[in-house]
Amino acid sequence: MKGDGSDGSRVVGGLRAADGFGVVRLEARFVADGDDVWSALTDLRRLSLWLGDLEGDLRLGGDVRARFHATGWEGTLHVEACDRPGRLEVSTTSPGEPTCVIEVTLAAEGDQTVVVVEDRGLPLDHIAAYGAGDQVLVEDLAAHVAGLGRRDARTRWQELHPGYQVLAESLVPPGPDDA
Repeated sequence: MKGDGSDGSRVVGGLRAADGFGVVRLEARFVADGDDVWSALTDLRRLSLWLGDLEGDLRLGGDVRARFHATGWEGTLHVEACDRPGRLEVSTTSPGEPTCVIEVTLAAEGDQTVVVVEDRGLPLDHIAAYGAGDQVLVEDLAAHVAGLGRRDARTRWQELHPGYQVLAESLVPPGPDDA
């Protein structure tokens, strides 16, 4: 479901299954220099402004304790790759959740920077929630780069979640009570 966005529910991500887990993929275009976007993703001070409470070492092999503003997620980010200016990959660990991998790539295209986010290793039965949450985070990054503030994350997630549920229906097999 990809609407026109007139009601604020426009889903821009895609969902798929891989090896029994879910993958969320989002692509966004920023009217910004790639170095500025890279800084918003890798400078811990800037990252804290739009993403959440962060403490640690955001360099290759480093760990960052995090609590995301938008989603409330708490856990550790481990930096798997940090290839300036085009690729950042972190694995996430949090009690009671699977280890996931978030990869962000940047590419210049004219006066824009194309940002692709892939969140892999997600539980399929919660893929719609992750899709909505990831879109909120990408929108928060875009707002930060544009010099704007974050939206109310809970309201935005509630607007997006139904659209991601529709996308997820084809990925999650029906349970025994759904037959």
